[in-house]
Amino acid sequence: MEKPIVGIPLGDVAGIGPEIVVKALKEENIYRFLTPVVIGSKDAVCQALEICGLDSRINVIDETLHGLISDSSAINLVDTGDIGVSNIKMGQVQAQCGEAAFNYIKRAVELAMDGKIDAVATTPISKESLKMAGVDYIGHTEILAGLTGTKDPLTMFEVGNLRIFFLSRHVSLRQACDLVTKERLLDYIKRCTKALGLLGINEGTMAVAGLNPHSGEHGLFGREEVDSVIPAVKEAVLMGYRVEGPIGADSVFYLASKGRYNSVLSLYHDQGHIAAKTLDFERTISVTIGLPFLRTSVDHGTAFDIAGTGKASAVSMVEALLVAGKYARSYKNNIL
Repeated sequence: MEKPIVGIPLGDVAGIGPEIVVKALKEENIYRFLTPVVIGSKDAVCQALEICGLDSRINVIDETLHGLISDSSAINLVDTGDIGVSNIKMGQVQAQCGEAAFNYIKRAVELAMDGKIDAVATTPISKESLKMAGVDYIGHTEILAGLTGTKDPLTMFEVGNLRIFFLSRHVSLRQACDLVTKERLLDYIKRCTKALGLLGINEGTMAVAGLNPHSGEHGLFGREEVDSVIPAVKEAVLMGYRVEGPIGADSVFYLASKGRYNSVLSLYHDQGHIAAKTLDFERTISVTIGLPFLRTSVDHGTAFDIAGTGKASAVSMVEALLVAGKYARSYKNNIL
């Protein structure tokens, strides 16, 4: 089977994005599963190679993607033009970097929507740089949703055998508790099951994490499980969904990592984040599901404090590419 083509927008070039990209593309293992294509400025790639002390030929290609090379000897690049790296201050928020990062993502979306690439693996961007550039989006997911007309895409974390969905994300803990309703839970059980199907995961059972200690102990430590979680799970089971819960949050992620469950629906942001990142911080990958194409991402920021030093680890970037390669074909076939 032909390997999927994965597009990699460079991200904020004042951060570590270009460095982790050129390092990752030296890993021969990724070429067994996919063909990577970098989308960004040639001068930024050249600078990253110099910073990291790497020697790779840059294979500039046009948007037909003819002439792809699928080994570590060269970096396939759709060149978006000179950003003027000599004028960029590494490790600082700058409008031109925010504008360039947005343009790289936009070009990647265009290639994906045109069917030229099968998935997108994104690198870190700066919300402040985007704002300074006048880009009216707060982050990657919002940009991708806006450019593709997608409403409320799902976020899933994958690390090893563990997959985690989130009932809520960037809200206060107080608000997150208020969002634990029967209606919302039932909707997410349906949507998460569909998302797993897009990835080709049709076997196994989803677990819903408990919110309170010991899942509330039948209302002794909180009523959310009794009033919302249990009724939602019971109704979902009656509708034919394979789901269990609530399962105590102190054990459910461990059980899922050992294969007991195919995924966990975390009831708030940090509940799932802590579990995944404690298991393996660098290999925790964010997967966006619901877009017209698969998107994976490193789950770390621009690391402005070490940008330009060549110290940044590419482990997460390599893993983001491997996860994209793992699911890209199934997702593309099922989303159509």
